[in-house]
Amino acid sequence: MNFPHRDGSAPVPLAPAAPDPVPWRRIAVGTPGPEFEARPPDQYAFDFPDTECDGWSTPALTLRCATVRGAKHRYYRQPRQDAVRAAAHEPTGSIAFAVADGVSSATESEFGSVEACRAALERMLHLMPQSQGRMDFPDVAHHAAERLRQLTQWRLSGKEPEAGEVAGLYATTLVAGTVRPDPAGPVVEVCRIGDSGAWVLDLSNGRYRPLFGTKTGSDALLVSNEVTPLPHVPDPLDRTSVRLTDHQALLVGTDGFADPLGDGDGQVGALFARQLAVPPAPPWLAHLLDFSRETFDDDRSLLVVWPHATAVPR
Repeated sequence: MNFPHRDGSAPVPLAPAAPDPVPWRRIAVGTPGPEFEARPPDQYAFDFPDTECDGWSTPALTLRCATVRGAKHRYYRQPRQDAVRAAAHEPTGSIAFAVADGVSSATESEFGSVEACRAALERMLHLMPQSQGRMDFPDVAHHAAERLRQLTQWRLSGKEPEAGEVAGLYATTLVAGTVRPDPAGPVVEVCRIGDSGAWVLDLSNGRYRPLFGTKTGSDALLVSNEVTPLPHVPDPLDRTSVRLTDHQALLVGTDGFADPLGDGDGQVGALFARQLAVPPAPPWLAHLLDFSRETFDDDRSLLVVWPHATAVPR
């Protein structure tokens, strides 16, 4: 209500209050899954929030990453079992990263994925000054596996665990690697254990090139859910390297992202190619990653690195 001024002049009408912003609704891709309010995980899972995101830039590279709890875990009161970690190595201007997906059959895989990422990241940062362009990934993988063994030993009150006991508690996939600046274009080195994946996205045409074999793409004869995770370290270790151009970005993700992405030529691929043309705000990447599509209800994690020449934040 507008009251008259003391001098008798007519009051200036107040501008109407701005409407409350519309809350972000999950992005529907094709036929969406059911909508419901997430249920809280177990009371002792407070270290594993529903959603995490991060983002920053070095002089040569821009990074965004996010991890979200899947609909299945939200409904059944289970914690998010994915983890993502990244760090800048200041002496070289490089980025080290790790992405992990705790195996659902392991009773405490949410701890396994976080500890595997931490251990891999610590080891890569330690080895980077002497790596001379070739990271010792077997060393990194064994370091992560040893961390899981130590965690199991602590859980068993000091008893030396068997390999099956480690896997039964903390089994997890792992993709770990580095992006090193170079005058000819950033050099990516990456390894993986399990079925998480990595891709190069061509920003000019929206095409995805997988850096490892996929279980859902055209190169897969059969779709398999079998995975051999940490603490097992395969020999030889699955690894590769690639040089990025100014019009490419590196994507690293768990199968919660990889499965709906497929070959990248469908609706999910088009959505992310469009939205990742330039680095989005970190919360927007998390919102994007939380898209709704029926039958795809797993946790999802995605890490993206762009060469600085294309890094123009929105």
